[in-house]
Amino acid sequence: MKNKLSKKEEAFCRYYAQLRSPRQAAYLAGYKALPALNGAKLISRQEIRQQIEKLDRENDSISQAKAGFRHLAFGPVADAIKLIDGERGELESLDLFMVSDIKIPKGGGMEIKFFDRLKALEALAALEAVGSGESSLPFYKALESSAKLINERQDDLES
Repeated sequence: MKNKLSKKEEAFCRYYAQLRSPRQAAYLAGYKALPALNGAKLISRQEIRQQIEKLDRENDSISQAKAGFRHLAFGPVADAIKLIDGERGELESLDLFMVSDIKIPKGGGMEIKFFDRLKALEALAALEAVGSGESSLPFYKALESSAKLINERQDDLES
């Protein structure tokens, strides 16, 4: 059994731990030809799964939420277009993470609604701010200015 992973395989593990999409992780890791097939082959290997489990233990829920919002904000919509075009052969292999609703009206056709990418970006920015400690800065500044104002008024009353 192979113990040492190649750089592409390690990249696949990192992308998969973030995105939870074998096809997208394989594509981003450099497996441009047949990424769905390569992703399925990689995820079936024991050493790959062990590396992903290790990465999962290192990630906390905030990191996983960030990954989900990143996927919503930047994920491809090509698979949803394939679905509209009638390519429904292998639904399990399609990346429909960013799809919020699918309707097939009686008159034919298909309606696909996506999650709002702008809201996903806003949520991602908020989580990034929490992770960097910036979210407490405005509150701290408000407290600081309030204390300053109270001190100034107290000085005015004493004069």
